[in-house]
Amino acid sequence: MYSPLRKDFVSLTLGEQHSHSYTNGKHRRQSCWRRWKQLSRLQRSLILFLLAFLLICGIFSYPSLSEQWRALSDDSVKGGWDEMEHQGLQPIPPGLVPKVVPGVVQEEPPELQRLNVPILPKPQGLKKPPSKRGPPALQKRGNMSDWQVKDREEPAIRRDEDQETETKTVISWRGAMIEAEQGTEPQPSAHAKEGGGPAEVEGANPLQPVSVKPVDRAEAVREAFRHAWKGYKAFAWGHDELKPISKTHGEWFGLGLTLIDALDTMWILDLKEEFEESKRWVEKELSFTKNVDVNLFESTIRILGGLLSTYHLTGDSLFLDKAKDIGSRLMPAFNTPSKIPFSDVNIGKGIAHPPRWTTDSTVAEVTSIQLEFRELSRLTQDPQYQKAVDEVMRQVHRLDGKHDGLVPMFINTNSGKFTHRGVFTLGARADSYYEYLLKQWLQGGKKEPELLEDYLQAVEGVKKNLLRQTSPSKLVFVGELSHGRLNPKMDHLVCFLPGTLALGAHNGLPADHMDLAMQLMETCHQMYVQMETGLSPEIAHFNLQNHNGRDVDVKPADRHNLLRPETVESLFYMYRFTQDSKYRDWGWEILQSFNKYTRVPSGGYTSIGNVRDPVNPGPRDKMESFFLGETLKYLFLLFSDDPELISLDKYVFNTEAHPLPIWPSDS
Repeated sequence: MYSPLRKDFVSLTLGEQHSHSYTNGKHRRQSCWRRWKQLSRLQRSLILFLLAFLLICGIFSYPSLSEQWRALSDDSVKGGWDEMEHQGLQPIPPGLVPKVVPGVVQEEPPELQRLNVPILPKPQGLKKPPSKRGPPALQKRGNMSDWQVKDREEPAIRRDEDQETETKTVISWRGAMIEAEQGTEPQPSAHAKEGGGPAEVEGANPLQPVSVKPVDRAEAVREAFRHAWKGYKAFAWGHDELKPISKTHGEWFGLGLTLIDALDTMWILDLKEEFEESKRWVEKELSFTKNVDVNLFESTIRILGGLLSTYHLTGDSLFLDKAKDIGSRLMPAFNTPSKIPFSDVNIGKGIAHPPRWTTDSTVAEVTSIQLEFRELSRLTQDPQYQKAVDEVMRQVHRLDGKHDGLVPMFINTNSGKFTHRGVFTLGARADSYYEYLLKQWLQGGKKEPELLEDYLQAVEGVKKNLLRQTSPSKLVFVGELSHGRLNPKMDHLVCFLPGTLALGAHNGLPADHMDLAMQLMETCHQMYVQMETGLSPEIAHFNLQNHNGRDVDVKPADRHNLLRPETVESLFYMYRFTQDSKYRDWGWEILQSFNKYTRVPSGGYTSIGNVRDPVNPGPRDKMESFFLGETLKYLFLLFSDDPELISLDKYVFNTEAHPLPIWPSDS
């Protein structure tokens, strides 16, 4: 029998109140590490991730730390400004760039060396765009409308109208002016661009502000043309019109209308590459042997006028040969009982006819083809062209139905008499009749007194019957007379009149013509600046009584803008004859508005449906040929500093802006 095992140790039990006194720290650390090592790698990773996440959250949620960080940044920049003032330096004014002088070492203040924080000019806050445009400057943000795909590389146009005469700092542009932004590097001077080193200024101090020339406005027009041409070439090459939104084309006559209309514009703008490419198309692709109806007036002023003008500018017989071809194909339009031409002619079949709905032609159409056909006769020594159009003018000269020199809008091709009498306007269907009275007189060397007589009588008729003033601003406008009652509406087309009046005054006509031209030019300008987009409507209605403090009202059906040229045309004439820079500034505002509301990023410009809505101007997906043929051409001539570029003493422009020479006195 075994005796119980002998215990050779003493057992001691401690109460709970004494358990906290056990401090075997080494054993506990070893135990925790053993347990940590026993965890799987995934468990350890999760625990570490959670700890790191909690640490980061704690840092960002601790407000005093972020406040201390901001205070550090603010103090460092403030220290930089204080140090500059202590050293006698001033902050760089916004809009100017520092001049770095070679050989001068510019030391940073000690505080900025330590923190490596650059000295920057105090930033300007972004201004909210005004609710109404007059027109507002284009901002760097919001340069495109909602319907457009914003091209973030396109610069915005920022223009301070209160500092128009001051020199502005320009960094770069792509069709628009942008002023220097804070932190951008200065551009090289003109000397540096020409291949020299950095421009040096004797005695210049470190950080001396240096002004840079304003944007080259003529070059901005070239860029606008290139952008429009980019869309035409990509989506409508050889066709009549570009549809820039849908990236396709539209046809009217199927004769490459935009390309022909733009030929002399490319030559005047010195766009050699684009011109040569277009010339090859004219040489190889342009054919008039097509079974197609064309409008006599539109094909004469755009195609015949464009070809004749390009021939005179280039001396290339290709364009004269093409002009002879289209001119001879249009002649059947004059085969009418009255010798007043039909409006339409089939250039392939040689058959002319009036519109399907009437036997009338519009007065503007039959009296605004004379410059082109007369010039064709002079160049070809074939009198048939001039004889046909001169007969039209002789008949209109002696017709009954005029009112103080003003003509009705329609004329019958059978009877040769005015129809729809009692309505007189300088807008659509009559406008260019008055323009061509003066210009034929000038073209022929001022040798046809009946043309001058009709013109002077018409101007007096306008003054007597159509001129009124608005309320509250007393703007002078040209209304419409309908059976003895004045309608205070004025087409944008009427804005050709200031330029025509100025041209007459320049050639010795009464001085009060220029006074009226200046008044009407202001009104046409207001048709733009009183619209929210800075673009004129097609038709404006003027208030004769004070109505909500506005001079101009626009009906919903008239709010579209077709990129028309008439206002910039008159601005060109007014600047040429007065040298008043405000006309250039007004034209620049219009170009900026075109760039903001009608420019399509993929190429081209579009007409819009609502000039009163800057948020959604309503693109109409059409770029008329006259935008390249007239609007951009007149803008370029307005901004050109060369008064001999298409001298108005040597050339007369047809109603599509194609310059034709004034005949020598021995012609």
